[in-house]
Amino acid sequence: MLSNGGSGLGVSALCLGTMHFGTTVDERRAFAVLDRFTDAGGTFIDTANTYAFWVPGGTGAESEELLGRWLASRRARDRVVLATKVGALPDPPGAAWPQHAEGLADKVVRAQAVASMRRLGTDHLDVYYAHIEDRRTSLEDTVATFASLVTEGLTRVTGCSNHAAWRVAKAHEIARAAGLPGFSCVQQRHTYLRPRPGAEFGANPHISDELLDCAREEPDLTVLGYSVLLSGAYTRSDRPLPEQYDHANSRRRLEVLADVANELGATQNQVVLAWLLRGSPPVLPVLGVSSVSQLDECLGALDLELDDELRHRLDNA
Repeated sequence: MLSNGGSGLGVSALCLGTMHFGTTVDERRAFAVLDRFTDAGGTFIDTANTYAFWVPGGTGAESEELLGRWLASRRARDRVVLATKVGALPDPPGAAWPQHAEGLADKVVRAQAVASMRRLGTDHLDVYYAHIEDRRTSLEDTVATFASLVTEGLTRVTGCSNHAAWRVAKAHEIARAAGLPGFSCVQQRHTYLRPRPGAEFGANPHISDELLDCAREEPDLTVLGYSVLLSGAYTRSDRPLPEQYDHANSRRRLEVLADVANELGATQNQVVLAWLLRGSPPVLPVLGVSSVSQLDECLGALDLELDDELRHRLDNA
């Protein structure tokens, strides 16, 4: 449940990420995944105004435009919870990123909200994220801008992504003191493996213990995780671990993960998803899949039970 401080927004237990839809995932495959996700009861769909500008020939509009076509062809807008993001698009196009990201100034956020709604074919967004930090704009101004979009009915709830824990906590303090609807969700890189100490992820950091603590203390703050399956590295021999996770502790955790998966008759990907969903705080995974078969594997995690003993082994590896 995502909350804006007054009403709740119910979402499915898994969120479908659409980063590569319209670029490296063609329309036929993307439509098939979207159809399967919604047929299985999925309602939460995630995109951004940047997906995927880094692909050769990409502008950042491709994912939203494809989703707009799918929503119109399936008449699905009222059946889904639609999330998109603002703040990370290179400005001007082709400029060095993230040094020249568009940022979170009021005029940028408002103009891009209108542009996203046009591409998606909707008159409102369900969730609107501040995609990456913008230290050039005061946090007070950012909170006020996003709150105004809620009060004006342009979005139902707001969130932030790729933000430091202290800024998430401070944003909550600012909103609470001003009586404004604050960020109700945070989306951050997260997975079962821990990054090695000092690992760098640039503008897309791994979730911190401090941010998880913040979510435990803020019952209205929902945590979402992206890159949860490490682009297939848990199960595919052709996908090596990202170097930030390639260290001794990962090898121990991978051994325990494989043992638990074998005991449950599940895949390691499914165990990772179940571990996230049933943690404290629970983390709602944003799935980055490119085929129906990959999606079906992920859906199997919803029926997976991790008892206290299995959870303890996974947590303490």
